[in-house]
Amino acid sequence: MLVARNLGKTFGRIAAVDGVSLKLAPGELLGLLGPNGAGKSTTVALLAGLLRPDRGEVLVDDHRLVGDADPVKRRIGLVPQEVALYDELTARDNLRFFGGLYGFRGAVLERVIASGLELVGLADRARDRVATYSGGMKRRLNLAAGLLHDPDILLLDEPTVGVDPQSRHAIFENLQALKRRGKAILYTTHYMEEAERLSDRIVVMDHGQVIAADTLAGLQRDHPGARDLEGVFLALTGRMLRD
Repeated sequence: MLVARNLGKTFGRIAAVDGVSLKLAPGELLGLLGPNGAGKSTTVALLAGLLRPDRGEVLVDDHRLVGDADPVKRRIGLVPQEVALYDELTARDNLRFFGGLYGFRGAVLERVIASGLELVGLADRARDRVATYSGGMKRRLNLAAGLLHDPDILLLDEPTVGVDPQSRHAIFENLQALKRRGKAILYTTHYMEEAERLSDRIVVMDHGQVIAADTLAGLQRDHPGARDLEGVFLALTGRMLRD
C-alpha cells in the first residue's frame, strides 16, 4: 500500500535521510526504530507529504505522492510526536475543527466525531476542555484526530511518549483493532517492548539510513547473542550516548 524508494533529504550539510526504502502492506504494523537523530521523524514527514524529498519517491498504491494538494494524501493519517490539539477547546470541538478541514459537515461530521471519541475511550469526556486532560488522554485524542477521515495508512511518530500504562494499553488495543480492519500502520518508538509487542516487521535506522529490516525472529537470528530486541538494537547501533 505504501512504498518509499531511495528517499533522501538534506538540511545544509546534514543528510537527515539517505537512501531510505521501505514497504508497508495492508493490515501490517511496521516498527521504525533508531537512536535520536537517526532520521525517523524526517522519514515520517516525507512519507506523509509534509516534506518533499530531494531524491526518491513515495508511492501509495503505485500513485506517486506529489505536492501539497495531491488528493492521495487523504489516504494518509498522521499522528505527530508533538500533541497537535487546542487546549482551550473541548475534545469534541477539536475534532469538529479537524473534521471541518477534511470537508465533513452536518450529520456526517457528528458521526465521525462520535466514532473517534468512542474508539479512544473519551466519549464521556467529550465536552471537557483539553487543558483538563492528562497526557495520556491527550495522546488518545491526538490519535482520534488522525483517524477522523478513515485513512488507509496511519503514520504514528512516538504516540505513547509520557503516557500512563492504562493509556498505552488503550492505544495498543486501538492499533490492533485498526490492523484487523486492514489499516497499514507505521509506528516509531524508542520503547523496545512496544516494538516487540506490536510490530509485524521492524526497520532500524541510523545516520539517516536503513541498517536492518526484518521480523523480530529474523533480526534475532542474525544476532544470536542478543536475547531480545533491545540487544539487537544495541548490537546494530552501538552503546554510545546520543543527544
